[in-house]
Amino acid sequence: MKAIITHKKESYSIDFSKPLDISIPLRGEITNVNAWYTQPPKITPHTEGEFVGKVTEGASTNFNDIWFNPHAHGTHTECVGHITAEFHSVNQNLKAFFFLASVVTIAPEKQNEDFVISKKQLQYALKGFKGDALVIRTLPNLKEKLNRQYSNSNPPYLLEEAVNYLVELGVNHLLVDLPSIDKEKGGGALLGHNAFWNTNGLVRKHATITEFVFVANTIRDGLYFLNLQVAPFENDASPSRPVLFKIEE
Repeated sequence: MKAIITHKKESYSIDFSKPLDISIPLRGEITNVNAWYTQPPKITPHTEGEFVGKVTEGASTNFNDIWFNPHAHGTHTECVGHITAEFHSVNQNLKAFFFLASVVTIAPEKQNEDFVISKKQLQYALKGFKGDALVIRTLPNLKEKLNRQYSNSNPPYLLEEAVNYLVELGVNHLLVDLPSIDKEKGGGALLGHNAFWNTNGLVRKHATITEFVFVANTIRDGLYFLNLQVAPFENDASPSRPVLFKIEE
């Protein structure tokens, strides 16, 4: 199923039958990707009295309870409500779901004891940037990202200057293959999050951050269309399924 899309007076052709899913599935296992010092997610049959919601246990259906944290256990999209005292729901703030997006690959650089993404790196990678969304794939890009345990590992993050640059470029939807755009133990400053949502000025309520994506090495850097769907949770963040569509020549 092919479509021609007109975006800002330019036409693009995509094939809806060839989606490129960049989400990480959630599994009720200890090997599920994890961060922020949480227990692994759980997917277990619901029990009540003698009832066990599992066909192999005599029930007519499989009827599971699921426990997870959207920020810690997989691909999720968050809104400004993640860092504000005032409640904001990503389900209410994300009003559109289809965007022109750029995919770029960056090797975080060493800065003291950290690995960071700098403004200079983004300036080089994003020459001629256009679109509403940006997907950042970090190197090394190994399949271990699908089940890595990130707690107390000091993962790479974006410097505040880098995030400010993205806002200046007009990036409204930022997707990263990291557990956060901020330093794991940054004293609660959350410099990147605050910069992206401009919490000290006119708050960018429409803007979203998606973390814990996985961009396979078979997906080349370049321009795509992004379908960003979230589960309709009334919460600051929700599990999400970002899907890319290659722009055909």
